[in-house]
Amino acid sequence: MLPDYISKTVPNPTSNRAPWYKNTAPTYAGVFLWVVFYREIAAGTVDKAGVWLSLLALLAAGLISYALFYKIPALMGMKTGFPLYVIGSSTFGTQGGYLMPGILMGLLQVGWMSVNAFVATSFILTAFGSPAGPGSVLFSIIAVVWSLGLGFVGAMGIQYVARFALYLNMVPLAMILVVFFTNAGGAAKYVPEHPNPYVGFVMLIQIVVGFFATAGAAGVDFGLNSRDENDVKWGGLVGILAAVMVAGGLPLIAVAGARALGAKDYLFDSAIARTGSFAAIAFFLFAIASIAPMCFSSFIAGNSLATMIPSVPRLTSTMVGSVVAAILAVTGVAANLVGLFTIIGASFGPICGAMAADYLLSGRKWAGPRQGINLAGYGAWAVGFLIGILPFLPISADIKPYLQPAAVYSFIAGFVVYAALAKAGLQPKVVLDGETMSAKV
Repeated sequence: MLPDYISKTVPNPTSNRAPWYKNTAPTYAGVFLWVVFYREIAAGTVDKAGVWLSLLALLAAGLISYALFYKIPALMGMKTGFPLYVIGSSTFGTQGGYLMPGILMGLLQVGWMSVNAFVATSFILTAFGSPAGPGSVLFSIIAVVWSLGLGFVGAMGIQYVARFALYLNMVPLAMILVVFFTNAGGAAKYVPEHPNPYVGFVMLIQIVVGFFATAGAAGVDFGLNSRDENDVKWGGLVGILAAVMVAGGLPLIAVAGARALGAKDYLFDSAIARTGSFAAIAFFLFAIASIAPMCFSSFIAGNSLATMIPSVPRLTSTMVGSVVAAILAVTGVAANLVGLFTIIGASFGPICGAMAADYLLSGRKWAGPRQGINLAGYGAWAVGFLIGILPFLPISADIKPYLQPAAVYSFIAGFVVYAALAKAGLQPKVVLDGETMSAKV
C-alpha cells in the first residue's frame, strides 16, 4: 500500500512539457535575481579575496550548484515526470518521505518568506526615507501586511503571479545594471581590507550553494517540465551558472567599487545609495520585484504542508506559515542571511547528496518508493546535517571559517554515508518499481 501523496500523483506527460528557455532557465534566473541573494554577497568575501578571486569563486559555486545539487534531481524529474515528494520516497521511504523532503521543504520556505518580508519592508522604508527598523510600529505594520497579503495570494492566486513573474525579473536586472555602472569605475582601485584569500573564496561558495540548496532539490520539479536531457542541461547552465555570474558578479563588483569610492560598508544597499536621487526608486523597485519570490515561497510552503498533512486545509497551513514569517521579520530574526543560508545548506545538502547516491546505485534511474523509513537516507541526512551546522557550534571562532563551504561538505557526507549504509543493507525494499510507476510518461 502506498500513501496518498504517492498513489494519487500522476506523472507529468511529455505533451505538457516545454523548452528550457520557457521554464527552467527564466525561473531559476529569477531566483538569483532576487535581491536577497546578492544583498550581502560581498560581506566577508571580497574584503578578503579581492574582486578577481571572488569572481572565480562564483564560477566554482555555480558549477557546484549545477553539477551536484541540480542535475541529478532534474534528471529524475525528467525521466519519471514525478515531483520531489514522490521522488524522495525512494531515498527516505514512503513513511520517511513525509518529513524529508516533504514537511522540511515547507518549513524552510516559511524561513524564506520571513527573509523576504524583512528585506522588502526594509527597502520600502529606505525608499521613503524612514529610519524605522525591526520592532517599530511602522516596520511591523508593513511586514505583517506584506507577509499575510502575499501569503494569501500564494495560496489562492499564484497563477496570476506566474503570468508576469518573467517580466518582474527584468526589474531587478535593470536595477543591478544601473548600480553596476554607477560604481564599477572604483572596482579597479579596490584593495582587500582583510586579506585572507582562502577564507574569502570558500565563504563565497558557501553563500551561493547554501542559498541554492532547496532550489537544487526542487530541480526534480523543474525536470518534470523538461522534454529531454538537453533541456535539463541548458536550463541549468543558463538559469544557474550564467545567472550566478550575472546576479552575483555584477553586484559584487559594484559593492567593491562603491567601497573604494567611500561607501560605508559591504552591503549592496550602500552601492544602491551611491546612485543619488535614483536610489529611492531603486530601493522601492527592488521591493516590488520581491513580490513574485514571496508568492512562490508561500505557494511551495502551502503545497508541501498540505501534501504531507492533508487533514489541514491548504489555506490554513499557508496562513499559519505567513504569521510565523511575519513574526520572524518583525523581531529581526530574519536579518541574518548568511546564517540562514548555512542552515538551509546543512538541511538540503545531505538530502541532495543522498538522492544522488541513490540514483547512481540504482543504475542511473529512480528506483521507486521504498518501504517505510529508509534508514540509509536518514542516516545520511543526520551525518550531513551535523557537518553542515559545525559553524554554528560553540567552537573557536578562528576555526569556523575553515569549516566552509559547509553546504558542500554536507552534500559529500550525505552521498558517502548513504552509499555506505545502502551497501550495508539498511536500504529497504522497493514497493513498486520506478520504471513501472512512470511508464505513463
